[in-house]
Amino acid sequence: MSALAKSKAKERQAEIGRVLDILHRWGIESLGQFAALEKEAVAARLGPIGLQLWERATGKTTRLLKLEPVRESFEEAFEFENEIETSEPLLFILRRFLQQFSVRLGALHLVANELQLKITFSDKSDYRHGFKIPEPTNNVEILFRMLHTHLENFTSTSPIIAVALKAETTKPSFEQFHLFETALRDPARLTDTLARLTGLLGAERVGTPVLEETHRPDAFRMEPFSWQLPETKSELPALPASALRRFRSPLPASVLLAKNRPAHFRSAKIQGEVRDGKGPYKASGNWWDENAWDRAEWDVELDNGALCQCHSSGGQWALNGIYD
Repeated sequence: MSALAKSKAKERQAEIGRVLDILHRWGIESLGQFAALEKEAVAARLGPIGLQLWERATGKTTRLLKLEPVRESFEEAFEFENEIETSEPLLFILRRFLQQFSVRLGALHLVANELQLKITFSDKSDYRHGFKIPEPTNNVEILFRMLHTHLENFTSTSPIIAVALKAETTKPSFEQFHLFETALRDPARLTDTLARLTGLLGAERVGTPVLEETHRPDAFRMEPFSWQLPETKSELPALPASALRRFRSPLPASVLLAKNRPAHFRSAKIQGEVRDGKGPYKASGNWWDENAWDRAEWDVELDNGALCQCHSSGGQWALNGIYD
């Protein structure tokens, strides 16, 4: 409640107290005695606040009730009688949960935009995972396919004793696209693909790569995938004259030095005498913690015409990539 609202409430309570004190001095001790007074006399002597109280006492006012709908909760849980070690009983219960959600969501004209899965193990530990749905839906097959794909490669050290599923809901959205704009061709299939990749590679290796704020080459982190396309810029940067085909990770190499410059280069991809080279381009960072790094990069041209980029770090050489 705001300060202004609190101030008005205090003033109203003070006015009501003043009216009740006057009525008590008049000898009026009940609502019946108060209602027996004439309306005009009450208004003339007690003012607007007295008139409001008299109308309430005589039943002349109607106060509409403000209905607050109870928020629907879409959450189901089940405890198994016996410990389970396979996914079939788990998937059976999850499909039944989704069928119940679908019926209730359809009746309320809602769709699910997120699922939250919780699996409890016999050692009292639990596993939790959230599923973002790119195109909210209440289709049982689409939602079940997301769960099934995620649990295909799921393993645990303890048997399962309970499972719970919760759905976050929203209203269906309808969007009018421009002439040359389209939605995702199959949002459910995109989610299915992401779930498969997460199951195979792990959640920390699936997402959108984002460069970190450092000069260290190839330093990036993975953020959760977003299906919203970024805004396109009117002017695109010019393409480089030549592109570097990088190797991830860099390939080990051996380099023969002459006057502290590469003279002969050998790796699994290319080898030969160094015709020309530019460098070293030195860089370092994180000297203040255990992630300290330093390296010296070289661009070299071999006698067979190949252009490549290599670097040395800690006395070890590696091939970063080959220029096209």
